[in-house]
Amino acid sequence: MSTPRNAIHLYEGDLPDDIELGSSIAIDTETMGLNPHRDRLCLVQISAGDGQAHLVQFVPEHLGGRGYGHCPNLKALLQDSSVTKLMHFARFDVAVLQHYLGITLNSVICTKIAARLVYTFTDKHGLAYLSRELLGIDMSKQQQSSDWGSPNLTEEQLHYAASDVLHLHALWNKLEAMLIREGRRDLAQSCYDFLPARAKLDLLGYDVSDIFAHRA
Repeated sequence: MSTPRNAIHLYEGDLPDDIELGSSIAIDTETMGLNPHRDRLCLVQISAGDGQAHLVQFVPEHLGGRGYGHCPNLKALLQDSSVTKLMHFARFDVAVLQHYLGITLNSVICTKIAARLVYTFTDKHGLAYLSRELLGIDMSKQQQSSDWGSPNLTEEQLHYAASDVLHLHALWNKLEAMLIREGRRDLAQSCYDFLPARAKLDLLGYDVSDIFAHRA
């Protein structure tokens, strides 16, 4: 599904001062890889579920950008407990955001955790698969492994990045209804409340070893 270009808003380093996004936002990130300590945060995508995508690009200072130290509006939004943050595979996104922005997120909802709790008749829980099955939306993943560290993102990259947040509200509505139906909404919330701590454990190197596991 193609996103109209006028629905994509790109900013460098921070959200604008006058932006109003409401009490529920969808969030995704693009990085140089999957190791937060090695692979830098390049882009944060946000949508209020209104068909508009707001993309904040981080360009390192040695490439002429502002780095990560000048984004008070984005940090305030992410730390606002009154704003629900919808993510897919929030464990990674929360860890990256906490590591690079020096904050602790809260009020996080993860659609992948929801899917794994109620969509148990399949082992497929990716965003593209769930969007197709539950929303009838085909999402291209062609740009997933492209160079997000470039200071000049392509139109294809911008459209891909926007697509990852534009449909999360609708997906969560479907999955939350299933969680309630199966009596697992409270269990899901317990998982969501633990996500900031789970991300801190990952950043400390406990992403493979499980501190809850019994070992002699």
